[in-house]
Amino acid sequence: MKNDYRGVTALITGASKGLGREYALELARRGARVILLARSGSDLRELATSIREQPGGAGVDVVVGDLATPDGTDRILRELRERELTVDLLLNNAGAGSVGPFLDRPLEPQLRTVGLNIGGLLTLTHAIGAELVARGAGGIINVGSTAAFQPMPYQASYAATKAFVLSFTEALAEELRGTGVHVMAAHPGAIATGFFDGTSAEIRSGADKPATIAARTLDDYTRRRAASYPGALLNRITTWPARLLPRTAVARITGKLNRTLRLDKVVDVG
Repeated sequence: MKNDYRGVTALITGASKGLGREYALELARRGARVILLARSGSDLRELATSIREQPGGAGVDVVVGDLATPDGTDRILRELRERELTVDLLLNNAGAGSVGPFLDRPLEPQLRTVGLNIGGLLTLTHAIGAELVARGAGGIINVGSTAAFQPMPYQASYAATKAFVLSFTEALAEELRGTGVHVMAAHPGAIATGFFDGTSAEIRSGADKPATIAARTLDDYTRRRAASYPGALLNRITTWPARLLPRTAVARITGKLNRTLRLDKVVDVG
């Protein structure tokens, strides 16, 4: 299969910054028409301008909305219908994550993590996935994480939402096998983005660059892989022990690792 996306209209959630921005730029470079979705209208419009200035772009649309709430997702789907925007590739990238001891951190951001990482993804996948199956073509990429493969003390709610994404995507891929709709999960490790902005936590040195993750994910999708591990090989290797060791042992190991990163001491800053 050709490694370009000409003739494809791709909806990218969380497109205003970080990995989502790189997915949008890379898809546009490969000839896709992109629909940019996020809460920040100003950031999306700036990105849309950058994409329109690229040679050979197939077009760009901006949809502003909040996937973390059911009514927000409903408004997004209604706007897509009213503007007659048909999606060929749904890239569920939007995500957030609370960091620090669960009981010491505010509850609201953790509930928002669940609403965004699970609720928003489920709602878009249900609505757009049904359209794709009816047409017998297209695809869905759900961005998970290597955090999905084990419980992670001090990132407990975040890792749990990504475990949901992992299980849900694998099950949906099997359900849709033979329909013409390809479903793939992408599992990057740490990425050099502003994921921990607003807290004392820091992304580890040597984290993967978001542009690299975006390009490798899209390469894997064109190869029709069931799962993509677009980061450094070590990230994938770290998912293996959790499949062999007792779950309690895995939780203790990841807890110890996150304590060395001082995630048990996280406070809000700024």
